[in-house]
Amino acid sequence: MKFVISREALLRPLQLVAGVVEKRQTLPVLSNVLLEVKGQQLSLTGTDLEVELVGRVTLDEVGQEGEITVPAKKLMDICRSLPDGAQIEIEQDEQRVNVRSGRSRFTLSTLPATEFPNVDNIAGEQTFTLEQSSLRRVIDRTSFAMAQQDVRYYLNGMLFEVSANGLRTVSTDGHRLATCQVAMNGPDTAQQIILPRKGVLEMAKLLTDPESSVTLSLSTNHLRARTENFTFTSKLVDGKFPDYSRVIPKNGSNVMLAERTELRQVFNRTAILSNEKYRGVRLVLDTDLLKVFANNPEQEEAEESVAVEYKGDALEMGFNVSYLQDVMSVLDTQQVKMTLSDANSSALLEEPEGGDAMYVVMPMRL
Repeated sequence: MKFVISREALLRPLQLVAGVVEKRQTLPVLSNVLLEVKGQQLSLTGTDLEVELVGRVTLDEVGQEGEITVPAKKLMDICRSLPDGAQIEIEQDEQRVNVRSGRSRFTLSTLPATEFPNVDNIAGEQTFTLEQSSLRRVIDRTSFAMAQQDVRYYLNGMLFEVSANGLRTVSTDGHRLATCQVAMNGPDTAQQIILPRKGVLEMAKLLTDPESSVTLSLSTNHLRARTENFTFTSKLVDGKFPDYSRVIPKNGSNVMLAERTELRQVFNRTAILSNEKYRGVRLVLDTDLLKVFANNPEQEEAEESVAVEYKGDALEMGFNVSYLQDVMSVLDTQQVKMTLSDANSSALLEEPEGGDAMYVVMPMRL
């Protein structure tokens, strides 16, 4: 195997593929990236047995065909350290790979390509295509609410709910819930899958071209996403996602409208003096006025007042300020609408005109 490639052409796919590769592996070959040359195409593959990413690059000249695996991090560090515009020549020499650029020369250890694991072929799949920008939007607007290392393993990921007319993503950590949907021509059969947290974050990194589309294939065990330059495959979480529709509050009578940017700044300032562990703030809502209070074990206090549109009952409730900040960060409208039933109910946050996303934040006792 032998090929020549520019530093920039190799670096982007290599960085994304290396992001999938786990640092601490029981199988040495899983720390490697598989390089494969066929004609004028170079493929780079990384996997941790749960997630697989294949990046494709078109070479300027036809290379010498072959395949081998090399240490992913070392190859990436070499590429990063070379100057901009450098040409890199990579050549297999029996059990070694030589990397040359200008006056620099590196020799890397290898493992045979036959040892590299393949993700199972997807069977019984449903396939549909949507804009990369649409998929990126529904992921970005909900991924922050995914659980991390929760014993309820099905919460450590994102629900993808596909139907004939749209795609909905849902994530929750048991204290808050985020959901967003996009209209599209989907498959005839509705399907729900749970993509693990790592799969969600790695797939989002590939969706960088808003003008292009992405093709998703779903089976009972895998999700596969194909773009022009990448093929991403992830195993799914084997579990049942809770019925999120039961969590979304219905018919709340107390509705507050506020300027989103102003409210976000208020939460940011009061958060400074909230309890570092529990992050609680107290919201006191009265006619056209919201007061936000925070304190901590050092007896420090913060108080903020902000004008809002509100005509309901006077309410006092506690929330984790980090959860409110996260929602304010992902919404992009000028105003935000907050709906409450009473002082002990969950808050429903959304865009005033309905929008494509909804957020539920449970109250906390202060």
